[in-house]
Amino acid sequence: MSSLTIFEDSCPDVPLFSTHLQEIIREKLNAIGIQFEQWPTDSAIGVDSSFDEILAAYDGEIQKLVKTHGYQSWDVVALNSSHPDKVALREKFLSEHTHGEDEVRFFVSGQGLFTLHIANKVYNVLCERGDFISVPAKVPHWFDMGPMPHFIAIRLFNNPEGWVAQYTGSDIAASFPRLD
Repeated sequence: MSSLTIFEDSCPDVPLFSTHLQEIIREKLNAIGIQFEQWPTDSAIGVDSSFDEILAAYDGEIQKLVKTHGYQSWDVVALNSSHPDKVALREKFLSEHTHGEDEVRFFVSGQGLFTLHIANKVYNVLCERGDFISVPAKVPHWFDMGPMPHFIAIRLFNNPEGWVAQYTGSDIAASFPRLD
C-alpha cells in the first residue's frame, strides 16, 4: 500500500504526519510541487510481460505526458532480488542527489521508496503498483529499492543525459527510514 510519511529534516525518529490515503498523498505532494497520481493498472501486465508489452499497455498515459510535458523518450526498468548487482545498484541512489531534469516514474509492479528533502522537511513516499510520481529537476532526494528489490517501472525523459545523479554531499539520507 502506498504511503507518505513527513518528518522535520532534523528529527528522523518522530514523524510529523503519515497516511496511506491516495487522495491525501496526492494533495500533500502536489502542494510542494511533486506530481503524484494513481494510474489504472492493466491486470494482463505482470512480471512475465515483455518491455514492449508494458509500454503498449500504458501508451495512452505515456502519450498524455508526452503531449503535456514534452518527454522525448521512455523505457522500462526492472530489478529483482536475484540481480547480481542489486547491492551496488541500491547504494548508488541511497545518497541525497538531484538531477538536471525531472525524475518521472510509473510503478507497473513492486515498490520503491522516494525520499524528498524540501524546505526543512523530509517526505518518504512509498510508491507501489499503479503509482506515478514526478520529482522536478533540482529537488534533493534519494531512492531506496530495498535489500530484496522487486519493481518494474516506466521512466520518462526529456533528455536521458540530464538524469545523471548530482550528489549534494549531505549525509542526511543515512538518518531516515529505509525500505526493509
